[in-house]
Amino acid sequence: MFAYAFAMQLRLDAADRLVELVEERRGPVYAEEAARRLFAFRHVPAGMARSLLEEAVDADARLAWSGDSVRLATPPGHDLPVEHATYVVVDLETTGLRPGTCRICEIGAVRVRELELAETFQTLANPEVPLGRAVASLTGLADRELRRAPSVEEAVRRFLDFAGDAVLVAHNARFDLAFLDRETERLTGRRLAGPVVDTVSLARRVLEGRVARASLASLAHFFGTDARPCHRALPDASATAEILLALIGLAQERGATTVADLCELASTRTRRVYLKRSLAFDAPPTPGVYLFRDRYDQVLYVGRARDLRARLRSYFRTDRQRPAVEAALAALERIEWRPCGSELEAALEELRLIRELRPPANARVSRPDRYVYLRRRGGGLVCSSAPTELGPIRSRSRARLAARALDGASDEELAEPALALPRLRAKVRARADALRYEDAARLQDRVDALERIVGELRRLRRLRRATCCLVTPALEPGFARAVFLSGGRIAATRLLPPGAGALLEVEAGLALARAAEPTLDPDAADELLLVGSFLRRPPPELRVCPLEPDAILAAARRVATPAAVPPPAPAARGRRPARRRAA
Repeated sequence: MFAYAFAMQLRLDAADRLVELVEERRGPVYAEEAARRLFAFRHVPAGMARSLLEEAVDADARLAWSGDSVRLATPPGHDLPVEHATYVVVDLETTGLRPGTCRICEIGAVRVRELELAETFQTLANPEVPLGRAVASLTGLADRELRRAPSVEEAVRRFLDFAGDAVLVAHNARFDLAFLDRETERLTGRRLAGPVVDTVSLARRVLEGRVARASLASLAHFFGTDARPCHRALPDASATAEILLALIGLAQERGATTVADLCELASTRTRRVYLKRSLAFDAPPTPGVYLFRDRYDQVLYVGRARDLRARLRSYFRTDRQRPAVEAALAALERIEWRPCGSELEAALEELRLIRELRPPANARVSRPDRYVYLRRRGGGLVCSSAPTELGPIRSRSRARLAARALDGASDEELAEPALALPRLRAKVRARADALRYEDAARLQDRVDALERIVGELRRLRRLRRATCCLVTPALEPGFARAVFLSGGRIAATRLLPPGAGALLEVEAGLALARAAEPTLDPDAADELLLVGSFLRRPPPELRVCPLEPDAILAAARRVATPAAVPPPAPAARGRRPARRRAA
């Protein structure tokens, strides 16, 4: 059983990667090229390549053969007018929420033909595991009923015969289709590939602002359906079918004429963003920075990545993005990427670009011009833009709270705010013991701000005392990049070539490091904190060494390996154009 599941997972992974490759190539892909990409072969004969891909292509309805090439198969039913299409509305009851470990225990379906309710389908299924108490209470099903029911495999087989090539519809289709896909794969080796309409997404789109929730019960009440949802498969499917007919009418008012239009209207925002994934197809798997640009070529967002290809593709595979980034993805028209030799180089380049371009979606962008310092005035501290040892502090509001916490502090505490923390904590406890809770809470907020600032200043002071060289690979093969840290700043960055020229660059960097004077500049502090994050957790390619020529040169030789070669341009990918034209 384990071997069967493992082989199935390998086949699914290969099919998913093959679909992505065909989409990336924007057309058919020769079997030899696909086999090289999927199985990391340097060379593979055409016959062997086809035999390796045969199982994955034949088992996935998204793929089809075109001569010796693999192409995407067009799902049937997309071009049908909505009023002439046949829909099968399905609802499942399951033993739990996870398709991998839970099983189907009931299937209900209603066929909708020519926008009229037609035949129904209902069957129990034996999940071969006991129902949980919560599921039994919710559905009213009992284990004794399910033990006499047909197996899950037989129930799914009957449903597939009933559904045929109809357009599948479900309320929260992602849940129901996940269970059906798994069982269909076990039975036929294929997954369901026809068009699917999700009434949840469709209702949210066409009823925006008219209903508070898009749950099945809420929509049934809104439309006044005859069938009432009750957490049983057939009644829920019947209610969903009535809701579908009402939603189709509203969708037609919005211009939906075909099933494809209906599916597009029912797609969520994340799905529409997913359609832009081709913008990231040619990104190299190297460190670098990337810029999101809109239709007017304005920069919306700047980011960095250790692997540009993986990072950029991740934006189109999930909806877990910050609102500002989601807005940037919605307006995205072009992605510009700039490969770098290392993650450190990419991080420094990202910081420079954000300061220079001020992208609107970089909500957490650093603004050194707004940083403040704590400065002595009378018997306390105030916020000031003049550089002092107590700064820079990124948050002006936090700095003000910390300054208020130090009102009435001694000279020693004003010079070193960390010394005031024990006294202030005791003061908070005393006010709480005296039942002065509001005063205690107000003081606690100020103490929390002071503690955070003290931690930041300690870290900054340690970094300002650091003198070292960070050596990383460069983008140019055989080269290395050295970042010299001295005087509380990045004193120099030098590109070290192979051979004797590296010593000259190292000596120039060391000279600049020796001449670097201590600074309290906020720009330098930003760079210093960024480098400090790499010193705390250095990536594998980073070498940290003292400011000594021999140590720096030895580190450069270790890291100066040939950089990854980016993939060829799309126009250069067809190695056999004559054969492609013939195909």
